[in-house]
Amino acid sequence: MPARLRCNAPYPLPAAMTAAAEDRTLLCPRASSAEAAWVDATQVIGAGSLGDVVRHFTGQSPLAAATPGEVTLDTSPRDLRDVKGQERAKRALEIAAAGRHHLIMIGTPGSGKSMLAARLPGILPPLTPTEALETSMIQSLCGLLDEGGISRTRPFREPHHTASMAAIVGGGKGAKPGEISLAHNGVLFMDEFPEFPRTVLETLRQPIETGEVMVARANAHVKYPCRFMLVAAANPCKCGYLTDPARACSRVPGCGEDYLGRISGPLMDRFDLRIEVPPVAFTDLDLPPSGDSSTAVAARVDAARQIQADRFKDTPDTRQNADVEGKLLEEIAAPDPGGKDLLLRAAERYGLSARAFHRILRVARTIADLAGEDAIRRPHVAEALSFRISAKVAG
Repeated sequence: MPARLRCNAPYPLPAAMTAAAEDRTLLCPRASSAEAAWVDATQVIGAGSLGDVVRHFTGQSPLAAATPGEVTLDTSPRDLRDVKGQERAKRALEIAAAGRHHLIMIGTPGSGKSMLAARLPGILPPLTPTEALETSMIQSLCGLLDEGGISRTRPFREPHHTASMAAIVGGGKGAKPGEISLAHNGVLFMDEFPEFPRTVLETLRQPIETGEVMVARANAHVKYPCRFMLVAAANPCKCGYLTDPARACSRVPGCGEDYLGRISGPLMDRFDLRIEVPPVAFTDLDLPPSGDSSTAVAARVDAARQIQADRFKDTPDTRQNADVEGKLLEEIAAPDPGGKDLLLRAAERYGLSARAFHRILRVARTIADLAGEDAIRRPHVAEALSFRISAKVAG
């Protein structure tokens, strides 16, 4: 087996991972060496020209090992306190961020859905070293790493609703990663959710469950990770004012049923948290900032995620509460008798699916983690149910 692996493709980080797996030294262009050097399990040598390579191998002027680029951590200037009112929506964002739960917000235009979603990066914890490397490998395939630097900021991707299937899921020339993979370990925000093509929305169902996607093309079959948190925003109907008593929709109730009906039941069932975002009164806009700052919320989210990191340290495929399933879910999310009774009665009354039942348990586990409690009690289950069952959102 040769001792060195040459990298002449624009994917230095994956090439370095391959070199490490095969116990080789990686020789690559100097411009790519800082990126490749992040894989500390192998030696990376960067050459500026073919002459440098010749002089290196002949011993005339050996090349030094490359050093990794800078680690950056962007801090979001957007604060949750900038959002007037919407305390319930802010609470939903906190729970979603703490457990990586999928969230859908439904409300009239201008109610603050996009504004709320834009503040998610400010309450998410930095990427762990393992997550940063995973995320950067995907970004490397798309040429998005800046001068070999790796960021510990979680991705926040917001594709437009006109984006193609290949742009969202992956594909095109070379079967490149799509938005769902670029959002790996971060957030995929899909505004105007029902406006996305039905085929695109339905394709999300399998990646949401498995955390990976297979991009199949005639000349390539590539599997990419896509463990993302899906945050969706939608108007209640085509005109947007179905739920606004001051500007009543003229096509009640058919307008809303037709519009939100573009989101299939199986896809809607995969949202752990469903909330209605009502319009904010003009008088409330003059009120001083209220609620906790993003810094305070981020501290609670980080503490809850640390609890989960300790809980799942022996199960590498499970990182957050949203990933738990099977026997492990039964062990860590068993509610007390009062909570179990409440959940069973709600499941019977509202006809909850098995998937919905388990997702409620996961959310209740996250709510208990945010409160720093080991046991899941009736109030935790009640709050989880309140974000799942809504006459206007449940669909």
